[in-house]
Amino acid sequence: MTIKPAHRRIATITVGVVVLLAFVIAGMTLRVPYVALGPGPTVNTLGDVEGKPVVEVTGAVDPDPKGNLNLTTVSLRDGLSLFQALGMWASGTYELQPRELYYPPDQTVEQVQQQNTEQMSGSETNATMASLNYLHKPVAIGVGAVASKGPADGKLAPRDRILTLDGVAIDGPKALADVLARHKPGDEVELTVQRGPQRLTQQVKLGARPDDPAKAFLGVTPQMMAADPNINIVFNVGDIGGPSAGLMLTLSVIDHLTPGDLSHGQFVAGTGTIDPNGKVGTIGGIPHKIKAARDAGATVFLVPAGNCDAAKSDAPDGIELVKVDTLTDAVNALDTLGTDEARPHC
Repeated sequence: MTIKPAHRRIATITVGVVVLLAFVIAGMTLRVPYVALGPGPTVNTLGDVEGKPVVEVTGAVDPDPKGNLNLTTVSLRDGLSLFQALGMWASGTYELQPRELYYPPDQTVEQVQQQNTEQMSGSETNATMASLNYLHKPVAIGVGAVASKGPADGKLAPRDRILTLDGVAIDGPKALADVLARHKPGDEVELTVQRGPQRLTQQVKLGARPDDPAKAFLGVTPQMMAADPNINIVFNVGDIGGPSAGLMLTLSVIDHLTPGDLSHGQFVAGTGTIDPNGKVGTIGGIPHKIKAARDAGATVFLVPAGNCDAAKSDAPDGIELVKVDTLTDAVNALDTLGTDEARPHC
């Protein structure tokens, strides 16, 4: 049997259409093992998020500092189709990275999100410590949260400063853990705490740790805070996770606890982890953060020293990249804004 040329053309077109449709459907539905990184939101640490101050300092020298000290973020898009991934890559705004770098195969999305939340909580604690240490203000271990129906429920309260446990001075989480390690569930201990202007003594019957019933459990989340009960520092960063906001949160606390404005009328943004001693650490996604900051109006960006090479490689025009290795570097650089004094650059 001979196939007529017209029928052959129809068959060829039909096959082509089927293949094209299959490709389109695959491109729209097939998920690729990559995530897209791009510029994320910037948040002024001197402003509000959802109606709450990002940094609130009771007992502040300057309760309402002016200006911009913006933390910066990276957006991460997951669950990309083939076409979405190609489109984002072609845009030049996003970069593709293997998904396993951000969502390890042995962890659920919820576990990764929990880790990010814990990292932010650690960053807030470090910001508190770094700012108080920089300002030479004494620190104390206090109560961050009290477990509902736990041993200390009704006895201790958030923001209590723990002074002694069984007569032993408590100056940090390790001291607290060491004293508790000498006890077993069911033991009664005596705590002296500072609650505002009051010094209280409380008797608490220890419970059993949920993860290890043989060990004693007080039922509080320890948190470092100012020893002065008149100074309380509270953070509210919304749903931002990870440790990279540490430097900017620290600068905001310092701005609240010192006269004048650290930004000196400039739109300042930045990034970097912080440790209690004021060391600034490197972070990921620096080009995206700088672009997001510039788009928001920033003219000065504080860059961790270890990120300078990456920052310089693709920085937009109109933004000054200031190199910082420590908290002191950052404050000193900000003090030169609006003057002819030199500051270190990437």
